Amino acid sequence: MGTPEFAVASLKKLLENDIHVAAVITAPDKPAGRGRELQSSPVKKFAAEHDLLVLQPANLKDPAFIEELGALHANLQLVVAFRMLPEVVWSMPEYGTVNLHASLLPDYRGAAPINRAIMNGEKKTGVTTFFIEKDIDTGNILFSEEEDIHPDDTAGDLHDRLMHKGAGLLLKTVEAIRNDNFQARSQAELIKDKKSIKKAPKITKDDCRINWRDDMESIYNFIRGLSPYPVAWTNIKHHDEMIMLKIFKVQKAPGTHNDTAGTLHTDNKHYIKVSVKGGYINITELQQAGKKRLAVDEFLRGFPDFNQCELIIY
Repeated sequence: MGTPEFAVASLKKLLENDIHVAAVITAPDKPAGRGRELQSSPVKKFAAEHDLLVLQPANLKDPAFIEELGALHANLQLVVAFRMLPEVVWSMPEYGTVNLHASLLPDYRGAAPINRAIMNGEKKTGVTTFFIEKDIDTGNILFSEEEDIHPDDTAGDLHDRLMHKGAGLLLKTVEAIRNDNFQARSQAELIKDKKSIKKAPKITKDDCRINWRDDMESIYNFIRGLSPYPVAWTNIKHHDEMIMLKIFKVQKAPGTHNDTAGTLHTDNKHYIKVSVKGGYINITELQQAGKKRLAVDEFLRGFPDFNQCELIIY
């Protein structure tokens, strides 16, 4: 059970190692692009290429889907970047339902563990497999594996490494369950000595707006933690026009200044930098709403009076 590219690596790894996949459950096709044509999920496309049975229920509680799922007689279900399952689904197989999660549980439960770990300036994360239970991301842990977060990692960089590391961990988990060679650990035992656990709630558009009043390190982590998706953004004022800019890549430039937070600096040719607490944020890749993502020099060639703009600070 999975939908995005992150889940494809796991499905591929299972097939390469002769794990019998009775069916693939993924999201219904959705309209996308300017033509609003129906698009299949990455998992569906991969499954179709390998002649796997694909189910695309709109409602996971639909009796017809439940009946179809039961008729497969699968003894284990594997979930990678899918949806919240009703109990009638996750409790169906004799060996249970396993989820692969892109964090070191119990920290970073939720929909956006990769983004949130980088946004929070973490130096380490990982992948975890666990048995699904009623509450989201709280089931007994089977296996986990650490992954370092590099100082210049974007969410996209980390996503790709965790995608492949997770695929290997999921295969290890399947083999362990098949051979009855595992010891599940309660998450409650792991958090009983902690005051709180770090969370990874879903990220909304408003959550992605850059607060230029933050310090340099926090802004740097915020932007790379949202790149390339869902992407950090800010508004600028160009004469009387309000323009949204998506910011994909930046560099830190520590230093001192007497500028107001959010002051823009540019030579209109090669650089854009923003004064922040602790130094400057140099913007190196950005995108004006409705236009292409560009390196800063390319962007400035198409916006020759950028020095007439000001950042909107909130």
